[in-house]
This record gives sequence, structure tokens and C-alpha cells, in this order.
Amino acid sequence: MLLSITNEPRDYAWGSTTLIAGLEGRAPSAAPEAEVWFGDHPSDPADVAGGGTLDAHTGGKLPYLLKLLAAAAPLSIQVHPTRPQAQEGFARERGMDAADPTRNYRDANHKPELMVALSDRFEALSGLRPLVDTKRLLASFPDTNGVIALRARLDVGSDADALRETLAWLLSGSAQAEVDDIIAALGEAQSTEFGEALSAIRQIAEHNPGDPGVVVALLMNFIVLRPGEAIFLRAGLLHAYVSGLGVEIMAASDNVLRGGLTPKHIDVTELLAIVDTEPGAVPVQRSSGAITTYDVPVADFALRRVQVDGEQRLSVAGPAMVLATSGVVAVSTAGGHALPVKIGTAVFATADERELVVRGQGEIFIAEPGRS
Repeated sequence: MLLSITNEPRDYAWGSTTLIAGLEGRAPSAAPEAEVWFGDHPSDPADVAGGGTLDAHTGGKLPYLLKLLAAAAPLSIQVHPTRPQAQEGFARERGMDAADPTRNYRDANHKPELMVALSDRFEALSGLRPLVDTKRLLASFPDTNGVIALRARLDVGSDADALRETLAWLLSGSAQAEVDDIIAALGEAQSTEFGEALSAIRQIAEHNPGDPGVVVALLMNFIVLRPGEAIFLRAGLLHAYVSGLGVEIMAASDNVLRGGLTPKHIDVTELLAIVDTEPGAVPVQRSSGAITTYDVPVADFALRRVQVDGEQRLSVAGPAMVLATSGVVAVSTAGGHALPVKIGTAVFATADERELVVRGQGEIFIAEPGRS
């Protein structure tokens, strides 16, 4: 069975008034449009054409959540737990009210993510940069007290230990004078190698004056994705989306440990217990040909980007979703009635469906459970 599904955009403050509207070919919105959720998550299950919500058809057991995400301002720096960490944390906090803003664990699941760019430029911070590179970046800063203190802390012990201790220092509240000094020095830093990263972090500082997360951002890889390019965000990987429009898919979870660029609760102790401070580059996955299957090393979800040209038959491991992001496309089962997929909406295929027929011209994303 196929179902047409939609949802109303969530109006988080960092959302864009133009990106989702532009994708769908309508005028800018009056309020920010940050995310459109296509899933059965109890916080916001998708609406089904004809009435009701998707959870009534899935029992709330869909293993993934598919989203459109539109960032006009930086999201919080955050990290997600492994499944064992989530299970332990959820059990520990079971007695806390679900609405308690200090609660870290909303469920017992992990939350790996994949982000694919739709806009011409999608900016993200992902993972901690190799320390040798960060030291070159900081060499472009003037020798102020805060900068000197930061360089010194990054030069003690192993790279992973130095970064863990530096994160603890920055987020503890005791380093605010140094944080303010480093942010002030940011305006004087000059580097050809790190010019794009410095420009982005200056904008982050404008949105988040005095926030220690601005200095944390200096320690992270700055990544620019082009349309169809993707990054996979594993458990423990510190990250933040900065700007742009993309398709995001994740395990069905709402567990977030925040580390800056937010007025929301930051639990430094729990963050340091979850975050992986081993530095390194985060690989960018490129699009290739008419069908790109992204490398996702978890069983919760899989995602394909398909350039539709005429009629194509595609096998799926249901329950699956087809999200349209450009052109004119319709979806049917073999010999079945075709459902048009309006840009910015999706068609849901129940678990018994094993092949979908797509017709038209445009771009779609197919989400389904992982096959590994």
C-alpha cells in the first residue's frame, strides 16, 4: 500500500524563511521553517492524505526519521550516544519528567545521521580537526592571553586527551575571560588556508556572542557540501549544521547532548562521557550517476538519491519513503495507481511492498531500513 504524507515545518529559531519555501516554489514564509519530519516519531508524526497520522499505520515502529532541514543560522554543537550509552542513560533518567529541560535521554536508542546537501552550498562543522591543523589555524591569531592559553592546553598529552581537557575547560564556565578574548582575536586572524572556516566562525560568533561554543567551533572540521554530497555522523562525533538546505535521515531517536551555540541545557559531564575526542577528517561522500547509494554503516536506515528520467523500477526493503526534491514525479506499485509526489512531500510504502515504479523527470530520495 502507498500513502501520500506531508507535515508542517517546525519553526525552530535557526530555520530559514526562504529555503524550504523556495524548494516548493512558494513565497517566503512569515516564520522560520527549520525541519519537515517524515516519520512516525511521537513528537511529530507525518500527516497522511485523507486523514490521520503515519504512526497509525506503522505502530510507531519505523526505525528511521527522514527530514528536510533548512538552516539560516547555526544549530547547536551536539553529539549523540551509542545505543548502549542511550540505554544506560535512559534507564538512569527514567524518573525525570519528559518535559524537564535538563533531561538528556528521551529514549533508549542511538541517533546516527546522514546529511545530504540540496542547496548549492551546505555548511557544517563535523568532528574535531586534526590537532596539527588546528595549531596552524591558531598560529594565524594574534598572541593574546586567551589564544596563548588555548594553544598551551592543546599542547599537553595525546591529541585526544588534550582536546577532551580543552573542551572541559571551555565549557566549565571558568574560562569565560579567555573565551571572550579568543572571540575578540577572531576578527584579527588571517589565513588563506582556513579563510572559509574563519569567515563562517565569525558569523557564528555574531549569532552567539560570548558563547564558548564559538571557540569549540575553532577546533572542528569545517565542511562545505555541494548538491548530492553527504556526510555520515556516527555516535560520539561532535557536529553542528551551519547553513543550507538538505535531506537528513537518522535513527528514530531524540537523544542530544549539547556543547555550545545554544541557550538550552548543556551537561558538560555527560557530554564528555559521550564525545569521541579522537581528531580526524570526516569523509565527504560524492554523488555518482543517476543513482547514488550512500554509505551508511548502520542497520537503521539506508538512503538513495535517484535522478528520475522516464520510468524506473526500484527494489525497496520496506517500509520505505520516496521524497521529491525537484521536477515532476509519480510513484506506483507494479500495475497500481500512480501517486504524484509533490516537491517537499513524500509517498510512504508499507513493509509488504518490494518494488516501486517511478515515472517522470526530477530528483527523489528513497529512504528505507538498512540492509546490513
